[in-house]
Amino acid sequence: MKVTLDLDALVAEGKLTDVEAERLKGFAAAETGALGANILFALGATAVATGVGALLPSLETVIVLGAVMFLAGLAIRMQRIERMALFGQIVMVVGALALSLGLGGLYGELLWVRVAITLGLGLAAIAALSGLLTAMAVLAFAFTITIEVDTWLPTHSLTMAIVALSGLVLALYLLSLRLGSVHERLAIVGMRVAIVLVNAAFYAGSLLGDDGANLPASAFAWAWALALLAFGAWAVMANRRWVVNSVAVFGAMHFFTQWFSVLGAHAASVLGGGLLLILFGLALLRFNQWAARRAG
Repeated sequence: MKVTLDLDALVAEGKLTDVEAERLKGFAAAETGALGANILFALGATAVATGVGALLPSLETVIVLGAVMFLAGLAIRMQRIERMALFGQIVMVVGALALSLGLGGLYGELLWVRVAITLGLGLAAIAALSGLLTAMAVLAFAFTITIEVDTWLPTHSLTMAIVALSGLVLALYLLSLRLGSVHERLAIVGMRVAIVLVNAAFYAGSLLGDDGANLPASAFAWAWALALLAFGAWAVMANRRWVVNSVAVFGAMHFFTQWFSVLGAHAASVLGGGLLLILFGLALLRFNQWAARRAG
């Protein structure tokens, strides 16, 4: 757990002695020095890998470099070299991304390779404790279920995408309840990315419909509205502020899309829409203030 303290203010308030403050400053200085060195090491390693890739420009080179960087970072992590932990994490993330992009570029037309990349990114995210890799794993999952294997074109099966991603949201939420704080964060990151993707699929469906499932755009519009209401009500009761805020944002997006599609874009509709948006913002501000008081 990381805590940010204003040492000068604490000393002035008498909550901390000068000796204790200096001792904490010493820890911070050591941590800052190690952080700077790790960042420089990581930038240097990335620059070297980029140079090798420029000299031998091919996807095979990207795959090899990615594997080497990931394994090097994994070795540092397994040996628990604390002062090199950040360097190991960075090169693991860069290596995993390079490896997955190289494999996807060479063999992305094979479904099992896409599935393997998705699983590999998920495992790499756990090993590196990386929120970025977690997000990439969720994006790879969405890519796998929405892009045709042979043609590399969208499947247009928005219904399947919504169902699959909603299932992923539920699975990650339930998983987060059973994990420790470190891995819980990864599950929550993945859940949030999946929530954004579900809403993006609903938005596309509310405009285009789903020809494959014979569902018109209006069906998606109503289903999205009901889903937002139900999800938002649960989030308020569960005090999930991020979810409430995301529901508010996507709810406003959905409302104004339908508002202008029905009323058209003219002075009165724009004025009315702007006033409603201000009211939505004030309501969201009040909720965040209430949630902060409740948490405190």
